[in-house]
Amino acid sequence: MAGLERETMHRMLFLTMSQARLEIFRWLTYYSARRRHNALSYLSPMEFEQQHHRIAELLLVA
Repeated sequence: MAGLERETMHRMLFLTMSQARLEIFRWLTYYSARRRHNALSYLSPMEFEQQHHRIAELLLVA
């Protein structure tokens, strides 16, 4: 989780534990769902999943 430390924790001073938890949750949501991954041909996981569903639908129609 070096990215979490580098991108969130390093730049922020949290006044409360709740604020820290919220920022960590926001970062994890971004990282897990929206950030592009080279293992997915530089698509975000959401884009990859949408592409997968489109291909599966096309194969069912064919």
